[in-house]
Amino acid sequence: MKKRLISIVLIFVLVSSILSACSKETLKEAEEANKDGESITVTDDLGREVTIEKNPEKVVVLFSSFIDIWVKSGGKLVGMTEDQLVHDVKGLDGVEGVGRTGGLSLEKILSLEPELVILSVGTTEQRELVPILEENNVKVLALEYILKDDYFRIAKLFSEINDSKDLYEENVATVEKQIEEVIERVPDEEIRVFIMFASSKSISARGSDSTLGEMLADLKTINIADEASELLNDKNFSLEKVIEEDPDFIFVQTRGSDMEAVNERIKKDVESNPAWASLSAVKNDRYIMLPKDLYLYKANDRYGEAYENLAKILYPDIFN
Repeated sequence: MKKRLISIVLIFVLVSSILSACSKETLKEAEEANKDGESITVTDDLGREVTIEKNPEKVVVLFSSFIDIWVKSGGKLVGMTEDQLVHDVKGLDGVEGVGRTGGLSLEKILSLEPELVILSVGTTEQRELVPILEENNVKVLALEYILKDDYFRIAKLFSEINDSKDLYEENVATVEKQIEEVIERVPDEEIRVFIMFASSKSISARGSDSTLGEMLADLKTINIADEASELLNDKNFSLEKVIEEDPDFIFVQTRGSDMEAVNERIKKDVESNPAWASLSAVKNDRYIMLPKDLYLYKANDRYGEAYENLAKILYPDIFN
């Protein structure tokens, strides 16, 4: 019975992965098929076919990371989530808030009479808004945004919707080329790394399936959390396991505006342990606090810079 259950679960995961891949491929094909018309028809990441008029004037974005890409693709906004994690985005003056991610106001969204609402498939609350918005004759585009390939395809889609290929070339295509050029220069060395994620409340780890983890994997490093996923993940942090693995580099991501509180958490949970100072990364000045503006957010138009900076840290003889 246990083996049968495992088989069923594996089949479910495989089918889900195929459907997701098909959805993204269909999205790409639809963009190409409709790019010269007055509208664009796509299959979004919920498997829904959506036809959108190009250059919409009244758009509401409910996922903070989409705001940056939408505006830098020439998109106009009338409403957005109030807890946006955007960087260096101009043109948001006068855009009305529609609540925070954990408490969006449907009434406020509808009062703006949007032509299009762009939301994330990653949160239950936003997925549940889809049928309600559709019942009110609002077009909805539901997208998945996790790693850098999602950034590239979403930016391409937004540029098609807004007829802004020039902005795509300027803000995105150049970034993709810069990343590729960095990766091509990376040598084959077995550098072992650990990503520590710190907030004022907790310390946890990140594997290669995270934003920073993907960068480090592209730069040919070995993430110690990948093989110790039960002890080192986004909910767990085993100091004993880190000490046992003794990585070559320790990179710290921080979250939160109160950095004093974050640093206190790091000191209390990590640095106060005498064994921490014995780690190779600590002794060799390879215990590195990363700047939030480059390494906290999802993939964006500064990702080329972020890759290059990491490459300089990991491979100074080649990149400096």
